[in-house]
Amino acid sequence: MAEAWLSGPVAGVDRVLMPAAHALIQARADLDAAARDATPDELWRAPGGAAPAGFHLRHLAGALDRLMTYARDEPLSERQRSALAVETSSSGESAAELIALAWGAIDAALEQIRRTPAERVFDARAVGRAQRPATVLGLIFHGAEHTTRHTGQLITTLKAVRGGA
Repeated sequence: MAEAWLSGPVAGVDRVLMPAAHALIQARADLDAAARDATPDELWRAPGGAAPAGFHLRHLAGALDRLMTYARDEPLSERQRSALAVETSSSGESAAELIALAWGAIDAALEQIRRTPAERVFDARAVGRAQRPATVLGLIFHGAEHTTRHTGQLITTLKAVRGGA
């Protein structure tokens, strides 16, 4: 399979947002390939004190959801705040369940990207309790790059846990 960015335009996505869409599509494929067969022990082992793979799956889903919420100019919900509090701990989900959580966040982000008009990407947005300045484009881009960063960490962590296999 070709890298997502070499697969042509993503239907319904404005060209200014295409790199973010491609990054999310690539992350979706990569995390599935890396983690689909992970055992609970592999998901929650922390080699050398590194964050466990399960954390990366849960965190990338939650962070992407939160960033896209800010891009819509909405406050975080109580559900989102509660989810943030448990991102670091195992609650017994299987690899398939955690992958589905990540895919759900990625799919929702891609749908939001499709609905984002190019003329709105520089609209100002405020992030977090401190109301830090951002833009729609900045939030979408950071959501995509943050997702790819944690996907890479997930792949590396699972390789370390599996002894480089």
